Amino acid sequence: MKSGHCRIALAGLFLALSVLAVRADDPDSAAARESRWLDLEKALFDGKTAAPDSLVVLEAPTRAEDAALVPMTITLKEPEKVKALYLVIDDNPSPVAAHFVFGPAADPRVVKMRVRVNSYTNVHAVAVLQDGSMVEDAKFVKASGGCSAPMSGTDKEAMEGMGEIRLKFASGATPGVSSNVKLMVRHPNFNGMQMNQVTQLYTPARYIDKIVVKAGERLVFDLTTGISLATDPVLSFGMVPPSAGQATVEVHDSENGVWSQAFSVTGETN
Repeated sequence: MKSGHCRIALAGLFLALSVLAVRADDPDSAAARESRWLDLEKALFDGKTAAPDSLVVLEAPTRAEDAALVPMTITLKEPEKVKALYLVIDDNPSPVAAHFVFGPAADPRVVKMRVRVNSYTNVHAVAVLQDGSMVEDAKFVKASGGCSAPMSGTDKEAMEGMGEIRLKFASGATPGVSSNVKLMVRHPNFNGMQMNQVTQLYTPARYIDKIVVKAGERLVFDLTTGISLATDPVLSFGMVPPSAGQATVEVHDSENGVWSQAFSVTGETN
């Protein structure tokens, strides 16, 4: 090869290597995001990894209309195989938005919620199966500032009615038969990153960290959550209403607030 050709070839090689180096160092590159997820996954699941599988399907907007209220829908095609479910927002300050542990009264084929998304990020839905293995689906969501988005009005106004719980069964719900349910909880879910627009001070964190739903004495789910859950959470899910007794909801927050409510099986909001 002539020396001129060698110089051209070497220049091309150096250019390619420099491009690869930039991509490797770019925190917004697909490779960097995947690397962060692998590290996060190992930390969350004691070194275990989840395999992509169509058993779990995550629906999320490609671009969020409101980063503080991003809808997430998780469909489990064989819910009887699933004992727990995680929703992980990789680049949020607190990535685990939800960890559901399902009980015998659960029908988790479709779970819906609204979350805060702080930046462009991958979101993972990870289902833990009865045999201990894990499967997942992921989506990339474009959003910005969901965790620091300020509340409207004063902190006092945001906290009015805090702890109010409503549970709505689908029309025609029957005890002992799986039904779609919507749970609504009044709570500002302050995450410590929001600046009060009146005082210009950061509002101290106070957020829901646990929700337990039961059908009579049977567990529907035990949910561990945190600052990524949206203000005034709304959760939709399936459950088998109790044949005896009432459905109960118990909500805990980070400041030791505890609220509980019992509901009859009706198609109206209780």
